[in-house]
Amino acid sequence: MRSLFILAVLCMGSYTATAQLTPTNTDTFGSRMRYGGGFGLSFGNDAFLISLTPQAIYQINDFLAAGVGLNYTYSKVGDTSFNALGGSLITLANPIAALQLSAEFEQLYVDQDFGFFSENYWVPALYLGVGYGAGPVTFGIRYDVLYDDFKSLYSTPWLPFVRVYF
Repeated sequence: MRSLFILAVLCMGSYTATAQLTPTNTDTFGSRMRYGGGFGLSFGNDAFLISLTPQAIYQINDFLAAGVGLNYTYSKVGDTSFNALGGSLITLANPIAALQLSAEFEQLYVDQDFGFFSENYWVPALYLGVGYGAGPVTFGIRYDVLYDDFKSLYSTPWLPFVRVYF
């Protein structure tokens, strides 16, 4: 009976030692990944625009996230059409829970067709933004500091945004 007691104590001690060596942090790379992005659709009198911007970000800590994204935009206004395809790098900072600051560098290849003339070129954009976040959704505005009146994709450097990440 005494040897059975000693064996039981040794087994419990062995289990306790093993439990101490097992990592308690269940935070994995995959659990810190968030996916989302944006979608844009606009149409009017002889005009059409569609934009898809999927993104993946890694939540570094409670205040900082960084990631990559893709961008595709197609627009047609009258006889003029363009396609823009590229990628982006994004950093998001949340100094307080509801406030999101962002910096996003985007490089796009633009293919424009004016009907009688076509043009292809690369255009960079560096957006600095501020937004209000509620759950997985953030509403805000961003400014393109590299804005070019002749080459930039949009008619103004100020752009509203809606971001959704899951």
